[in-house]
Amino acid sequence: MIDIVVPADRWDSDDQAVITVWLVQDGATVAAGDLVAEIMCVKTQHEIRSPSNGVLSIVATVDSVVSKGDVMARIAA
Repeated sequence: MIDIVVPADRWDSDDQAVITVWLVQDGATVAAGDLVAEIMCVKTQHEIRSPSNGVLSIVATVDSVVSKGDVMARIAA
């Protein structure tokens, strides 16, 4: 199982982010590099890509407030 986490290197402050959209559905098969979600932090939209191939399992729903390092989803190979 591989976690998709809120990246720690996208913004400098300690502000939290909000998941604005999941671009794939829970249970969908994704490939490494696929765009899977977008998050908003400090009025900037950030793209989240799949780190590997597998089946996506969403952990944090749209409008969830997340912090750097939080698990957003998991991918099962």
